[in-house]
Amino acid sequence: MNKLKYTVVVDNIESQTLRGEWGLCIYIEYGDKKILLDTGASNLFAKNAEALGIDLSQVDIAALSHAHYDHANGMEKFFQLNDKAKFYVQEATSDNCYYRYWFIHKYIGIPKGILARFSDRIAYTKGKEQIAEGIYILGHTTEGLSAIGKREKMYQKKDGRYYPDDFSHEQSLIFETDKGLVVFNSCSHGGAANIIREVQKAFPGESVYALIGGFHLYNKPESEIKDLAAKIKETGAQYICTGHCSEKKGCRILTEELGDIMHTLQVGLVEEF
Repeated sequence: MNKLKYTVVVDNIESQTLRGEWGLCIYIEYGDKKILLDTGASNLFAKNAEALGIDLSQVDIAALSHAHYDHANGMEKFFQLNDKAKFYVQEATSDNCYYRYWFIHKYIGIPKGILARFSDRIAYTKGKEQIAEGIYILGHTTEGLSAIGKREKMYQKKDGRYYPDDFSHEQSLIFETDKGLVVFNSCSHGGAANIIREVQKAFPGESVYALIGGFHLYNKPESEIKDLAAKIKETGAQYICTGHCSEKKGCRILTEELGDIMHTLQVGLVEEF
């Protein structure tokens, strides 16, 4: 099987030489394919990629983990730099995501009109799809995710009305490796343990070796983070790497609970399987 190498281009934790921001962008090399997952919250991903020696014009495949600004605001810049890669998004993706709390209705979605302006570059997916040899995209199958959306005060606006987000626009990017399946899901709104189980169900007989991405723990109590750690242990995953919306508290508690299998994202991190 192909080797996989990933480089963190954007994360909240900056390096000594590269800036960070509230967002995520990961560059992945898999066999002869070059893949970009997300584009961060601004054009910073392009500056960091250049500093890291990554030529974005040579990216073969791009994917959006979900339809929020901190993962999608660099999309137009990417299209300016790269004229060939298809950009994979879930079929339910639209510019309709909001944070809603009492009288606050704040837009938190992808750049308005981006899907229409670059319709020739967008590839819509649904369910489980193979997009290249050894590379798959998987949408959520866990039921009741709208309850998570309501709790997080995240909504989708449809026909003038707000509905709790069910994260039907969120997807996992999955790679087959010698160690097992390596899964990227940048915010894991559907629940990190749920996502591992979704992948296990979609790939019967194969093991999930790694889950990489944010786990949306910045606003969670310690007890809930410890419960998540226990559920992750039950899945048998051997490599967990999180950051971004997990923030320092989430990473600290997961490290205490998971030990050596836990790793922390930061700009410039390079790992290879």
